[in-house]
Amino acid sequence: MQEAVYTYFEGQNSYLVCYITKPDAKLPLADGNILILNTSKLEQVIALSNGAKCSKADCDKFVAVNELAKRRGFFWNSFEIYGGSGGFVTYGPLGTRLKQNIEAKLREFMIKKIGIYEIESSVIVPDKIFVASGHVAHFKEPMVECQTCHTRFRADHLLEEKGLSSAEAEKMSLEEIKTELQRQDINCPDCKGPFGEPTRYLTMFETTIGPYAGSVGYGRPEAAQNIFVEFNRLYNIARERLPFGCINIGRALRNEISPRQGLIRLREFTIADLEFFFDPEESSCERICEVENEILPILLCDTRLKNCEDITPFTVREALNRGIIRCEWQAYFMAQAKRLLTELGVPAKNQRFIEKHPWEKAHYSTQSFDQEVLVDRWGWIEVSGHAYRTDYDLACHMKASGVDMTVYKEYLNPVETEALIVKPIMSKLGPVYKDAAGKSATALAKVPAQQVADAMEKDGYIIVEGYQIFKEQVEIGKQKTTVRGKRFVPHVVEPSFGCDRLFYVALEYAYGLKDDRVVLSFPRSIAPIQINVYPLMNKDGLDICAKGIQRLLVQEGFMTDFDDAGSIGRRYARADEAGVQLGITIDYDTLSEQTVTIRDRDTWKQIRVAVSDLSCLLHRYFEGKADFEALENALI
Repeated sequence: MQEAVYTYFEGQNSYLVCYITKPDAKLPLADGNILILNTSKLEQVIALSNGAKCSKADCDKFVAVNELAKRRGFFWNSFEIYGGSGGFVTYGPLGTRLKQNIEAKLREFMIKKIGIYEIESSVIVPDKIFVASGHVAHFKEPMVECQTCHTRFRADHLLEEKGLSSAEAEKMSLEEIKTELQRQDINCPDCKGPFGEPTRYLTMFETTIGPYAGSVGYGRPEAAQNIFVEFNRLYNIARERLPFGCINIGRALRNEISPRQGLIRLREFTIADLEFFFDPEESSCERICEVENEILPILLCDTRLKNCEDITPFTVREALNRGIIRCEWQAYFMAQAKRLLTELGVPAKNQRFIEKHPWEKAHYSTQSFDQEVLVDRWGWIEVSGHAYRTDYDLACHMKASGVDMTVYKEYLNPVETEALIVKPIMSKLGPVYKDAAGKSATALAKVPAQQVADAMEKDGYIIVEGYQIFKEQVEIGKQKTTVRGKRFVPHVVEPSFGCDRLFYVALEYAYGLKDDRVVLSFPRSIAPIQINVYPLMNKDGLDICAKGIQRLLVQEGFMTDFDDAGSIGRRYARADEAGVQLGITIDYDTLSEQTVTIRDRDTWKQIRVAVSDLSCLLHRYFEGKADFEALENALI
């Protein structure tokens, strides 16, 4: 074995990268003395002396995971032959399957268990939608531009890299950002040049719809608005009953200023926005008993204000009773989000929920929590956001469009009310205003009856829209009515997931070493390939038998691959790096005894089972009804 050690420089950061290879093996992605890691961000790569010592375990996991992802076909930077473009990635064959499995797991937790609707909608959205929702006014980030190389950066991220907390950075004005950059002597990470004045940058992609310059559209930065504008149709589909929810899983675009964190910060990404509509007067969650004992690790606002990151564990019920979380449905979805991340391989001790300060919350939210996961290089990163949006979005779209988006709620017991009414006496208004009498009556009708009555009592007249109407020209009285219900705008809680971040988190937590070999230990429910099939040799009918067994497994619904290249040990190593859960080897005993060997990815243990029992055993295993050690005796 030999070691090859490289230093990869990106911006102000340098990362040690080490590969342990066989003496005759070629280094992955190596070109002479240069290790190609990221062509879109590559500044300088230098090979260290042969005497440098390092182990794979000491390497930066972010770099190691990204290198493995490229080499094994999980993902890579898009447009590499043209030098790449930051913030865009291509998912390869293995990555596409893994991402689909993660989204399927998300659907299992958020759709199947609750009966949530799902829609698919447009990425390009007319500008009036985002004007109404407030995104055009608020979806902006602080930016600074280098006066030498003219590279632009997120100003708050530069401050955070110098130790300022995200909470402090987010509430700073442009003038405060400028002062802090100067105080800390922060210059351009690329060329050390000075920065110009900070500005606010709209991080939405703008385009035109059709050939008309006046028809402006935006690439949606979230999928939520597509749900809100379709509320009336969805409410009809829900048989005009609350509560109900709808999820939109699809592509979104954000014109990030300086995306420098791989899959963590992309310009085009997959988002899963779930909007759950309910009556604020009947906000209890019928499923809260399923999660009320789930522990939610919460970093409270008060704790953060003390520059402390101590987590306080609450059960869901405790968090609700103490008012930490105000809405039962929001607490329910937070508990489900924690369980989802656990299913993706993230232990509970590496998850937390951050309570957002008032200045950190989105413009539409009255209470927000971010679900964060601890990763190797970046520390705590957000993977989902949980916002109580109240009736903000529906009310905004109702006002901007003029379309009624209220719902009717019938009372169990009708309510008798006595209302004050003002009725214009047209026979007295007519002689005064003649043809304008009708307009004066219409203007009067717009004024609350109590306001008219008070004016008449005090002054004997009221002036509305230029019309002076006297006490003797109106009739004021009371009328009894029976109110059988009311109309209101539903409230909304929203769990929102970044699918690419879920993907990266699952990949990093699956990454591990066993005897200096990389193993991706995905949970079996999301493994991109469930089973690899190997003929021990490509002769004597072993390959034909192996292909027959693979066809059988495909017919049974398993995701399989066939590998007959190289030694069986090399094939096992390739499969471990790809995260293949099980390997089935066809050998000479298969021909004589109709048995095969099943190899487990994580333990490297092997068992022998009959071909006739194979499908049944594998179904039990992948359905979670048996672990690997139990397979050998599962049918006894």
